[in-house]
Order: sequence, then C-alpha cells, then structure tokens
Amino acid sequence: MAQQKTLIDAFYEMLKDVHFAEKQALRACKQSAKGATLPELKQAFETHAQETEGHIERLQQVFELIGKAPRAKTCEAMQGIMSEMEEDVEEFGKSPAADAVIIACGQAVEHYEISRYSTLIAWARQLGYSEALTVLGQTLAEEKKADELLATIAARSAIPAAQAKAA
Repeated sequence: MAQQKTLIDAFYEMLKDVHFAEKQALRACKQSAKGATLPELKQAFETHAQETEGHIERLQQVFELIGKAPRAKTCEAMQGIMSEMEEDVEEFGKSPAADAVIIACGQAVEHYEISRYSTLIAWARQLGYSEALTVLGQTLAEEKKADELLATIAARSAIPAAQAKAA
C-alpha cells in the first residue's frame, strides 16, 4: 500500500519545481538582457539575473532548513513559458515590438514565480517552517519588485511605440 502524501511532501515537490523554474528564469533573464534594446530594460534583466542567482541560493537554504536534498524537478509550466518566449523572441526579435514582447515574456516568468512563492509561503506558515518563511518572503518581494519594474518600463515604452505606429 502506498504511503499517503502530506503537505510536507507537497512542499518539497513544489520546492523542487521552483528550483528548476529559477534556473530557467536565470537563463531567461540573461537572454532577455541580450535581446533588449532599451537600456533601462537591459539593466532590469541584468539586475534580476543577479537576484535570481540569490534566489537559487536561498532555495538551497530552504532545502537544508527542512532537511531535504536540494534537487530540481522538471517544471512543465516553466518549460512552456520558456518555449513560448523563444518563439516570440524569434518572431519579434528585430522588430519595433521586440522590447514589448521581451517584457511580456519576463512578466509571464515573474507571475509564475510569484504564484509559486506565495503558495510555498502559505504552506511554510502552516507547517511551522518559520525560517523558510523568512527566506521565501525575501525572494517573493524581489519577484514582485521585478514584475512592477517591467510593468513600469512597459508603460513608459508604450508611448513611443504608439507614436511610431501612428507615424
């Protein structure tokens, strides 16, 4: 008879999922920084790539805090987001809409990560993982900040794009 799964098991599985996702997000940040034409956007992705390296280190801390081996589990959702990003960047890479597409792809990554970290935090609270809660909260705050910055850049860069279309 199979052992019944617990919230601890679910926490560990999602932690492995997010570990994989962060490694993919790091790759996405580096690719996005290379493809961005707006200096502010390029800088945003370069900065977030550095933060993402810290996110991976924090996840390793959380694995240690719960006494589990730091592993990554293939995240189908992140693979889908990355695949879509690659297609979009290839299609729009040299167009006037390239930066807008890069922003949209970056926000898709951030929104996925925000949802996962929010869940991990809720579960850490329920499981009494207070130290993990703090570590995960730091990362969630950085993910939200990155998303807000991308939204701000998108709003500012939409005006010249709209003017270019009207011309």
